[in-house]
Amino acid sequence: MSVLLETSVGDIVIDLLVDYAPKMCENFVKLCKTKYYNFSPIHSIQKSFSFQTGDPLGPMSPESDGGTSIWGLLLGDGKEKAFPALFHPKLKHLERGTVSMATAPHPSDPETRLAASQFIVTLGDNTDYLDGKAAIFGKVVEGFDVLEKINDAIVDERGHPLVDIRIKHTVVLDDPYPDPAGFREPSSSPPPSKAQLATVRIGEGEELLDEDANEAAAADAERRRKEREAAAQALTLEMMGDLPFAEVKPPENVLFVCKLNPVTTDEDLELIFSRFGKILSCEVIRDRKTGDSLQYSFIEFEDKKSCEDAYYKMDSVLIDDRRIHIDFSQSVSRLSEVWRNETNKKRKSAAVRRRGGGWGGVKELEKWRKYRDEDDEGPAEVDYEMVHGMEEMRGRHDKDKTADKGGPRDREADGHGDIRRQDRDSQSYDSVKFSSGDRSMRRDISRRSRSPRRDNYRGGRDERSGSRGPSREGRDWDHRRDRDRDRDRDRGRDHGRDRDWGRGRDKDKPRGHPGREDFRGK
Repeated sequence: MSVLLETSVGDIVIDLLVDYAPKMCENFVKLCKTKYYNFSPIHSIQKSFSFQTGDPLGPMSPESDGGTSIWGLLLGDGKEKAFPALFHPKLKHLERGTVSMATAPHPSDPETRLAASQFIVTLGDNTDYLDGKAAIFGKVVEGFDVLEKINDAIVDERGHPLVDIRIKHTVVLDDPYPDPAGFREPSSSPPPSKAQLATVRIGEGEELLDEDANEAAAADAERRRKEREAAAQALTLEMMGDLPFAEVKPPENVLFVCKLNPVTTDEDLELIFSRFGKILSCEVIRDRKTGDSLQYSFIEFEDKKSCEDAYYKMDSVLIDDRRIHIDFSQSVSRLSEVWRNETNKKRKSAAVRRRGGGWGGVKELEKWRKYRDEDDEGPAEVDYEMVHGMEEMRGRHDKDKTADKGGPRDREADGHGDIRRQDRDSQSYDSVKFSSGDRSMRRDISRRSRSPRRDNYRGGRDERSGSRGPSREGRDWDHRRDRDRDRDRDRGRDHGRDRDWGRGRDKDKPRGHPGREDFRGK
């Protein structure tokens, strides 16, 4: 549960400790809802220690009663003005921003302390002097810069600031307590009473002047104050979009004419005021729906002097049985319209320059760009960025074409598993998977997979020994290889001889390899 205090030096947000001090929190919340603290002065400022507030009149007013609780305010009974304060043993004044009720001893029981409406906020850490004298019920969570301003305020010997610091408004952000009987929340903040205004020393926004300051200095201070207010209002209008920029000024060659007769037209006014100089435009403002005259108009002259002459000569003149009133125009609506039109024209031209452009469904809107020279158009042939590079995609496309023409692809090898080839040019196998039943293919593939190691022995260098020239193992391998080659050649020659011999046998005998009896007969 939180409460917002709007002071003359900034806003303070207080979190209330409802679980530790429920009655004091209820009293504080209901007083804030009734706007009891409005215009209460902040007083008794002790640097880096604490300040006190909560009395609507303050200690400087002779009419002050020190404040009252919400129950005394509703019942109007002096007996309910204060209530016994509860000091929770776990709550101590250890950190800056601790909020506690100011208490006073009971007249008949000094050990019991009473609280009403005034509260204390600490401006420093370890202010344990207040333990047992002020009952803690909340802590400041936002607005520590405001506490610094209050701490640095110029005060007199009693701790009262020379320039008033007051609570302007109180806003209850959350109220878990039901309203007591007879409670009524005001619809708006009440204005300060005469007794409160009588306690003002130097109001908010006023400047400290020397004792010998004259009326000219006071008038100059008032003028600067009004200029600050006007600048703040202009900045607000700029943020709302009513002004193109806060420093805009109304034109000096435009007159504002009001209290016109409804029958007076643009041509009538232009004819009457044309004797003072050339008129650029004369317009009677009319209702947009009905077209009826709103009885005021704007007249724009070519130069400033003509406008001034018309102002001095035509004020309070009768036109169509109506005594008109003339003043210099303070309107900047036309300037704002020109500024908006130029801005929209730039947006439209930018949209056309970008082939129609348009963002968020509106063609006249431009894309927000972080840098001035940033271009929001990408390459004409590419709409989206690709995850893979163009070279990789082109190579993959060529491989797919080769596979479609019957080239080597990853496929199942006769039901024995997948044979994937990493390098199609060298036809080397990357990985081979076989079923447990086929061992002949496994031996065949493993023999071929060992072929690269043969080249290592042929190269004349033993990788394990590191010596150059053929090693002993290499020589043995060459010898076995030559022997196997000779044996295969002889076997092929014998096989061919047997085939030729079989052709000359008797036709009655079946073809095939000759038996032992055939050789015996020979």
